[in-house]
Amino acid sequence: MKYNIPAILFAGGKSSRMGKDKALLPFAGHNTLSEFQYSRLSNLFQKVYLSAKEDKFDFDALIILDRYEESSPLVGIVSLFETLKEDRVFILSVDAPFVNERVIEALLNSKENFDAVIAQSSSGTQPLCGVYNRSILPLAQKHLNEGKHRLNHLLKAANTQFISFENDSLFMNINHPHEYEDALLFCQADK
Repeated sequence: MKYNIPAILFAGGKSSRMGKDKALLPFAGHNTLSEFQYSRLSNLFQKVYLSAKEDKFDFDALIILDRYEESSPLVGIVSLFETLKEDRVFILSVDAPFVNERVIEALLNSKENFDAVIAQSSSGTQPLCGVYNRSILPLAQKHLNEGKHRLNHLLKAANTQFISFENDSLFMNINHPHEYEDALLFCQADK
């Protein structure tokens, strides 16, 4: 049975540390990391979207384009709630391919009414791995209008629940070329 809230993959980053668009790098037998993540989440969720500045993807996908010129995950959050009618969404960064179903299930099973339910590990808060509710939109719009783009600032101002996870490696981000190489090796070893 698939989750009935949409999953949104954030794939609009500048990838400045990677030197090229990491969302378009080949990964785990797929043409791109985006396609890998989209395919993986499509097995868990009824609907999956890619959030980005432009449709740069070479596979069939539902896209939510940023509605603002600035580049930040905050722009993605505001844009997705201004585009979709959904009250609740799961958000995951495209460069976090090891977040597993147990993490997703724990985040989705939070019973309280929070603006956001966010994963946390020993390396810190994971603002692009969590459940966001529409109730955060007015505050997110206010932060956007004030030029406060850091998601951690938004989450501190919002009614946020943080759920801690022991295994920090699940939240490994692929930001640098060496992290990409490590992730490819991890995938091969996992087979």
